[in-house]
Amino acid sequence: MKEKQTFHVNGYLALVVLIGLLIGGAYLFYDGAIYSRAAEIIIGVVLWIISFLFLSSLTIVQPNQAKAILFFGQYLGTIKSNGLFVTTPLTQKVNVSLKVRNFNSSLLKVNDSDGNPIEISAVVVFKVVDTAKALFDVDYYQNFIEIQSETAIRHIATQYPYDTFNDDDITLRGNTNEVSAELAKELQERLAVAGVEVIETRLNHLAYATEIASAMLQRQQAKAILSARQIIVEGAVSMTQMALEQIEDGQDINFTDDRKVQLINNLLVSIITDKGTQPVINTGDVKEKGV
Repeated sequence: MKEKQTFHVNGYLALVVLIGLLIGGAYLFYDGAIYSRAAEIIIGVVLWIISFLFLSSLTIVQPNQAKAILFFGQYLGTIKSNGLFVTTPLTQKVNVSLKVRNFNSSLLKVNDSDGNPIEISAVVVFKVVDTAKALFDVDYYQNFIEIQSETAIRHIATQYPYDTFNDDDITLRGNTNEVSAELAKELQERLAVAGVEVIETRLNHLAYATEIASAMLQRQQAKAILSARQIIVEGAVSMTQMALEQIEDGQDINFTDDRKVQLINNLLVSIITDKGTQPVINTGDVKEKGV
């Protein structure tokens, strides 16, 4: 099915014409009845029938709404213009909302790409752009949207890990914009058959399942400590190298390899340790005197 326009004319102008036909038909019927003119009576009755048929075809289309016109089961077309219109008589008029709507998926429990159970849900913003597909290509398009949305969310959740130690990997927690864009793309492919346009998708809930939440929290804390230690070590090495260069250049001192290793060790320990250090003064070698 493909959406198309159907016959419709301005309802206000048509209403004036139909009222005129009713008055003309009543006059011909009355005049024919008085003067026994069968032709006028027949014409008056015909005008009445035509007027009543087209009066029954009057329809009002609200803003951001459309009406699909069915003639004894056959799809004639859709009226998307707003206002009062006269269309084909003896037709069924089905309302279809063109407003932007959102759907909040239920909380889903799935496994990410690493096999960890997570809880996830999303908000899907959509609107109907093809009324024929929405009405006739799927059964209850709103239910179709809900089921396909949850299916797409489950599929996307299994494609990425919740979190990783590598910052370059795409994860559900760290790359919500990329994941949401991928979800919108997949959902648009699924809902195209229903004549629906996906405007936006956003993850609104993402967490580890309760049975592993505690263990995953410990892993995140360990990752944070590891990252902090890495930064501290890199800074300590840089500071130690700079200190040695300044001492040797400024004081014209040349350390032996043993002294340099000892100094580097002392500086690294002093910088990296998170506890207070006690200075040790080296007074040189002490030799015992013989008795």
